Amino acid sequence: MSDNPAIEAIKKDISENDVVLFMKGTPMFPQCGFSAAVVQVLSQAGVKFKGVNVLADDGLRNSIKEFTNWPTIPQLYVKGEFVGGCDIVREMAQSGELEELFKTKQVATAA
Repeated sequence: MSDNPAIEAIKKDISENDVVLFMKGTPMFPQCGFSAAVVQVLSQAGVKFKGVNVLADDGLRNSIKEFTNWPTIPQLYVKGEFVGGCDIVREMAQSGELEELFKTKQVATAA
């Protein structure tokens, strides 16, 4: 158990949801281009995901970076595993790796 409630909330979100995107804004109203790009990739893949707005909570915004040791937002998790940020997700989508990851992890997509 961590003394940091934001870290506990992060662990809970990624354990209870197959796909979680920690982002700036919401899936309906992304507040940065990088977050919007990842939302678009996930939407095109037909993947249901939980969007977590890090702008709503400074503790969360700082803790997610600490949790993954990754300096930027957005951050994508699939079945509890950190996948990466915007550039990595876009590259994986273009190469077909992201679709393969969803198949391997048995995440439903709208094929």
